[in-house]
Amino acid sequence: MLELKKKDSLQRERCILIGIINKDQDEEKSMEYLEELRFLADTAGADTLHIFTQKLSRPDTRTFLGSGKMEEIKGYVDAENIDLVVFDDELTPSQLKNIEALLEVKVMDRTNLILDIFAARAQTSYARTQVELAQYQYLLPRLTRMWTHLERQKGGIGMRGPGETQIETDRRIIQQKIALLKKKLEKIDVQMTTQRSNRGKLSRVALVGYTNVGKSTLLNLLCKTDVLAENKLFATLDTTVRKINIDNLPLLLTDTVGFIRKLPTQLVESFKSTLDEVREADVLLHVVDISHPSFMDHIASVNTILHEIQSQDKPTIMVFNKIDAFTHEEADEFELELTQRNYDLDHWKRSWMNKVGERAVFISAQDRNNIDELRRTVYRVASEIHATRFPFNTFLY
Repeated sequence: MLELKKKDSLQRERCILIGIINKDQDEEKSMEYLEELRFLADTAGADTLHIFTQKLSRPDTRTFLGSGKMEEIKGYVDAENIDLVVFDDELTPSQLKNIEALLEVKVMDRTNLILDIFAARAQTSYARTQVELAQYQYLLPRLTRMWTHLERQKGGIGMRGPGETQIETDRRIIQQKIALLKKKLEKIDVQMTTQRSNRGKLSRVALVGYTNVGKSTLLNLLCKTDVLAENKLFATLDTTVRKINIDNLPLLLTDTVGFIRKLPTQLVESFKSTLDEVREADVLLHVVDISHPSFMDHIASVNTILHEIQSQDKPTIMVFNKIDAFTHEEADEFELELTQRNYDLDHWKRSWMNKVGERAVFISAQDRNNIDELRRTVYRVASEIHATRFPFNTFLY
């Protein structure tokens, strides 16, 4: 259990975070996930006062955590006037219902929190439709929890029936809403496909990467635009496409939604058209925050999603951003072998050059370091593709 610094705020909610330690994630990994969850909560508008963890071989089927730990959490919630409890793992509908009944405060899981952030961040009608579909898909199996107020009424003739009838009515309404939203997205998908086909045969470069790695900042730098870029998770959800020229080579550069570990499956399905920008790209710029201690895990998470959308084999340039903030641990003189935490930038450069050759670039978008090298790399890779489409335009090279 970790005590965190409290913040003075009248409008932000007071929350606690809960995670488990097991064979799949040790204490260090669990705390890393929970720190990311704290960032998510902060983005959503909540201040984290406490983090609770428990070692479990498997979550309790009723309340996720053991009864003793839940009583401890209940005491803290009551004593500190907590508004919100957030679990790092997805809760089943019955777990959610049981935990809320025990704690008597609002309870969310990681999936629900991400959906809430997406709902707040969506700006266009298209993005809002995608998020709304994901929310309804998440809500559908959890409808029973919304009718717990009926349990507090006195029993009697007619009390159980209306509750069940209302739930079924709501379920049909949501199913109809999901069907309508899917049809709406299908129409938008056709429009988006038409828009992409109308862009001509220009080479397409897509920025991909973990959330908050600096993709929008890099887009602004390369295209001289002012797309929203801030130190928040999922700062931008809407796909942004800009035309740029690198040494007279015209390209379309696309900024896409950031990925994250444990990304809700509902969002992957709902953001199909957004991810189509990645599928149809000719070159991927995989942006990585090398200053983050778990950036290798972030790379693996992004690669997993790229594999899910069948985009893992595209020509990819690894763009290691934020070298200005990179730090490493000095190796002890008695250590016989360096570990990754001891690698300096030169070690990482050599490591990735061995893996991807000249398709690894180390930059700082914030300080504009090595941007010319990035431009040259993008030009070299994209020009090869351009040459296959326009074999007679050799003047570009």
